[in-house]
Amino acid sequence: MAQMILVRHAQASFGAHDYDNLSDLGHQQAALLGDYFAQRKQSFDLVVAGNMLRHKQTAGGIVGQSNKHIITTDAGWNEFDFETIVAAYLQASPEQAPVSGAPRSQWYRVLKKAMLAWSNESLVLLGGETWVQFCARVQESAQSIHQSDHQNVLVVSSGGAMAVFLMALLNTSVEQAIAFNLQIKNTSVNHFYFNRAGFQLNSFNNVPHLDTFAHLAKITYS
Repeated sequence: MAQMILVRHAQASFGAHDYDNLSDLGHQQAALLGDYFAQRKQSFDLVVAGNMLRHKQTAGGIVGQSNKHIITTDAGWNEFDFETIVAAYLQASPEQAPVSGAPRSQWYRVLKKAMLAWSNESLVLLGGETWVQFCARVQESAQSIHQSDHQNVLVVSSGGAMAVFLMALLNTSVEQAIAFNLQIKNTSVNHFYFNRAGFQLNSFNNVPHLDTFAHLAKITYS
């Protein structure tokens, strides 16, 4: 069977003016995952990244300067516009806004509520992507891999896109998809096999390159 390794991007710049850029720690995470694959002689005949900067930076950090790996971009694996969705939710429900200096967990709480409102179409987004459109374009990108002749595929994406892919594969609820999204670690390895029958989940949300005493502090979620 062919395999797809689906990786969430490394730590981005949460709280900075430009979130879509890896932090210094994020670059370390990507390089460590690349070292992990290299040590195990894991190569890929297709490397796909969403076309967001953090996706391309992560993919580049994983495969390094190897001429064997040409990175293909596919916007179908991009994250949804969470900043716009959270802003629309807080405009409708300003009492839900975290206070200045609130811990990151409070923003995750708001994101969860905003995603639920977006998914059930109770959130007004003028001209923005709908939940249905988001799910559809992720599945379209997954199907392009399923229908290909590649045997070892690396995909770098974001938590939300990965969560809705899992939602469709496992036939879970939207609430479960949102729970998936909020627990997916940066540079986590999610392993799938696939054949003509479809994808099969083999492992979820593993960070073997960070799961050592020396690197435990490098495990992040944003």
